[in-house]
Amino acid sequence: MSFSRSFLNITSHLKPVLIKILPLSFWHRLKEYYMGRRTARLKNEAIIPYEEGFYPEGINLVAPIREESGLGQSARLLAGEISGSGIPFVIISHQVTDVIRAEDHSMDKFVEAAPKYGINILHINPYVFTVSYYQLGKSLWDCRYNIAYWLWELPEFPKRWRGCIDILDEIWTPSEFVSASLRKVTDKPVITIPYKVEAPVNEKYDRKYFGLPKDKFLFLMMYDSSSMQERKNPYGVLEAFKRAFYENADGLSLKTEASEVGIIIKMKGADRAEIDRVRTYLKGYDNLYFLTETYSKVEVNSLIAVSDAFVSLHRAEGFGLVMAEAMMVGTPCVATNWSANTEFMNSDVACMVGYELVPLAHDIGPYDKGSVWAEPDVAEAASYMKKLYEDREFAEDLAARAKAYIRERLGNERITEIINERFKQIVGTHDGKFSK
Repeated sequence: MSFSRSFLNITSHLKPVLIKILPLSFWHRLKEYYMGRRTARLKNEAIIPYEEGFYPEGINLVAPIREESGLGQSARLLAGEISGSGIPFVIISHQVTDVIRAEDHSMDKFVEAAPKYGINILHINPYVFTVSYYQLGKSLWDCRYNIAYWLWELPEFPKRWRGCIDILDEIWTPSEFVSASLRKVTDKPVITIPYKVEAPVNEKYDRKYFGLPKDKFLFLMMYDSSSMQERKNPYGVLEAFKRAFYENADGLSLKTEASEVGIIIKMKGADRAEIDRVRTYLKGYDNLYFLTETYSKVEVNSLIAVSDAFVSLHRAEGFGLVMAEAMMVGTPCVATNWSANTEFMNSDVACMVGYELVPLAHDIGPYDKGSVWAEPDVAEAASYMKKLYEDREFAEDLAARAKAYIRERLGNERITEIINERFKQIVGTHDGKFSK
């Protein structure tokens, strides 16, 4: 195991202990300093440029393909798009650390031990891209056309990661929002390749399976309790729920319909303390349904499908996959009207919540002080939640329009055409035939 991998594994596993010794900001600065020094060396790597014909035409997708995370799911979506395009490809399973469970084997038939083709697509987050380079080795890059598939959530791409661009020929992203942030800092091609959204469900995963009542109108929210709560803004959703179904903002008296609604709080990485914080925030309201298990993707899709509405009052998104999946399964959405999700959502197909752009007062994880993101209007979100509950015809019409719209915007045919066209431009092939 490389030193870089060991460093990240140790700091991730021991995070609860380390922050008791020194503040989290110290460990964040230490990791950034270490990673910055490694990234600065990339410009001296002298990677041998892409040579057409040196390797067979096709794609090596390097990604955490088995990881049970948002990144893993996005990698599997990209793999499905490449498979559907007809371009020859293999997957190199690569996980930077072993912190996240990696038991999704749905793409195993494409996984091979070594790369075969002349184009690399590296679906690896920019903040660990340097580590991956040293783990994988320079030979993977040499004589190949190297594309990073990156996600990011703010309009400005951080300076500390820009050195990674030195070892790339091109960057792909899932949204124009992300692409725009990268075009500000590089003249290399930045191409938007959206996700082809699929959301298979299974009827056996019904409300009873999840321990949910059949007779209540249930809102769903989802977040990782140990990571980036500030960006996902779960307490904004809880506040909107309170305002919609309590008589007043202090929560002292219930509205008559409060007993008929509930909220599903799907929390990844939750402990008892976090659940208690949520219960305290909602002042003892009973219709709270906590789900903290790790579910398969079909189970999660089915959970979204059995919910009456999905709510995301995020402050920023690089894509907004769960919102797209909710639209796909016919669950109406309440969502912040800012960042990448607006590329497949509008007021005709979702309840779009207004916002104010605000600067960050201090560093938050990878997000730098002075960067801007959205502060959604909680009162407006509450009014939408109440409307969805009270006007079922409105909710059903909204969901139907959303389902049709998302299939058109993020359907298979449109995405594979984009990939095929870009592949032909790279390899210089225009007859649609790919050598094996």
